[in-house]
Amino acid sequence: MPGYPFATALPFVPDETHCPVFLLSGLAEHTKNLLENPKASLLVTDPDQPRVLESPRMTVVGDVRRVDATPALRGRYVRYQPDAEQYLELGDFAFYRLVPKRVRYIGGFAQMGWLEEEEWGKAEVLALEVEEALLQALGADVLGLDRYGIDLVRHGRRERVAYQGVMSPESILAEAKRLLG
Repeated sequence: MPGYPFATALPFVPDETHCPVFLLSGLAEHTKNLLENPKASLLVTDPDQPRVLESPRMTVVGDVRRVDATPALRGRYVRYQPDAEQYLELGDFAFYRLVPKRVRYIGGFAQMGWLEEEEWGKAEVLALEVEEALLQALGADVLGLDRYGIDLVRHGRRERVAYQGVMSPESILAEAKRLLG
């Protein structure tokens, strides 16, 4: 339906610049729509929160573009989304990145604000190659690391553990070891 928004549910993984990355089939309606008009938004919520209006959530608004995934980005994506490996073998799937222009954050009832594109770009990054080296040094089952926290799987569920402040790569390794016990 030309001119109408087309919402869909998709898994995503943040890249090293914290931008959402999707793995999309060229045959999917949403991919065709994005190729026609790259303007999109992504609503991120916590599915475990029973009261949507009182729960933290954010809407990322920006443009979606195809990207050539480096081996490090592909590796990160598959760690977070293991089923993606089978889709990658099909050859019809490609990676796309949502580059935010604005983010609407709602922390709960009456707690809200906007984050502009320039502010998003100031977020501290951890190069994917550095993340890979840290993961190898840990030798543990960690999904991913960044300057702000660590993503783990505990008891079959994904868990985000935030650091106390922004960490350097050296501090990330020490903090991750502490968290992993």
